[in-house]
Amino acid sequence: MEAKSIALLFFLFVAFACTAQKPDQNLKEGLAIQGYDPVSYFNGKPMEGKKELSKQYKGATYRFATAQNRDEFAKSPDKYAPEYGGWCAYAMAEGDKVSIDPETYKIIDGKLYLFYHTLFSNTLKKWNEDESDLHQKANAAWQKIHNN
Repeated sequence: MEAKSIALLFFLFVAFACTAQKPDQNLKEGLAIQGYDPVSYFNGKPMEGKKELSKQYKGATYRFATAQNRDEFAKSPDKYAPEYGGWCAYAMAEGDKVSIDPETYKIIDGKLYLFYHTLFSNTLKKWNEDESDLHQKANAAWQKIHNN
């Protein structure tokens, strides 16, 4: 293979890799909220979505537990998509992108916020201790990350 062909293939590979990634979204293999149904949070209980009930939105694949939830999401995706690209809201207050536990969440003013939670750390509890200040900091940090 001649040098021009190799260079072109390398360029195409890099271009594809850069466009395939969504650094402002918390995705695993293109999947948002680790496969959980975003509408289910607003119905009171997070549920895992089904592969056959999927919808693309802003470069991410969302899964849904029911066709009704999928259709509801399609009507108003911004209403249901998680804030801060699905990253942990508590960590976002420091400008950090930290993965989440999809079952640790809070609805604030009609928006979905997700949090990191392990055996030793529940950031939702920490968030609740100073929500107003942390929310302001997280919003400011997200604007910097999202606009870069």
